[in-house]
Amino acid sequence: MTRKGEPTHRQDHSKTDRSVRRVALPGFALHAIRSRLLRTGETEPGSLLFSTRVGTPHTTNNIRRLLRDVMDEAGIENVTPHRFRRTVATVINDAQGALLASELLGHTAPRITMQHYIQRNETVDPVTAQVLDEVFARAS
Repeated sequence: MTRKGEPTHRQDHSKTDRSVRRVALPGFALHAIRSRLLRTGETEPGSLLFSTRVGTPHTTNNIRRLLRDVMDEAGIENVTPHRFRRTVATVINDAQGALLASELLGHTAPRITMQHYIQRNETVDPVTAQVLDEVFARAS
């Protein structure tokens, strides 16, 4: 957490009691985390996965700047940390529904997830064209 005029610090408690939960990680994330821990030599469960050179938490502005630098180098625009959250919510929704997406994001109701995180799919199922072709082919 970063407050104006104060150094960044790691909050020692969650936002709410319901915020404390266990989240299963996909294999690719586990692999990346294990690789990172091997490189840093960190073994303490409460240690930071990413920190400054002196071991303190990064500011949110520094994370955004670092991400922007990497994305600029890759030629990718409009990527923010929040965009990752929205992307994950959309992928989970498409595969398993809004209830599971809201559970993963820690929302109390799927409505919040659907309103603010899940990108609506604007593509109409192409089967509609097939149905119309079949119906009108019979009529002619």
